[in-house]
Amino acid sequence: MIRIANAPIWVHDQDEALAFYTEKIGLEVHTDVTVPELGGFRWLAVGTANVADISLVLIAIPGPPVMDQATADQIRDLMAKGFAGSVFLTTDDLLGDYEVLKGRGVEFSQEPQQQPYGMDAEFRDPSGNSIRLTQITSL
Repeated sequence: MIRIANAPIWVHDQDEALAFYTEKIGLEVHTDVTVPELGGFRWLAVGTANVADISLVLIAIPGPPVMDQATADQIRDLMAKGFAGSVFLTTDDLLGDYEVLKGRGVEFSQEPQQQPYGMDAEFRDPSGNSIRLTQITSL
């Protein structure tokens, strides 16, 4: 059986992203390993407690020789616009979790709204990635 294990997103600063996703969103560290043989590449994965086989990998934008400067700049531009990728989180209590996240300092760009499939709201992480918080009630 094929399963999803890791979903990577670009971040400007892994430590800042780590603090945001653990302290504000409430995820936990699944893996935090630095690989010296790969130029100090850091594999930093966070996810839901008790669900160790699915992680969101917070990947720093690499420089040369892995990625040329022009490509890295394009990724940064897309991130600033909120178009480098989206993460969809789900909850059984969108309104309650919305209030908890606001209380932890998460700034929402879209308040909870009723949608044909349930409810959702949107915020961005410190790197500009679009995060949707959803409560699915029907599809």
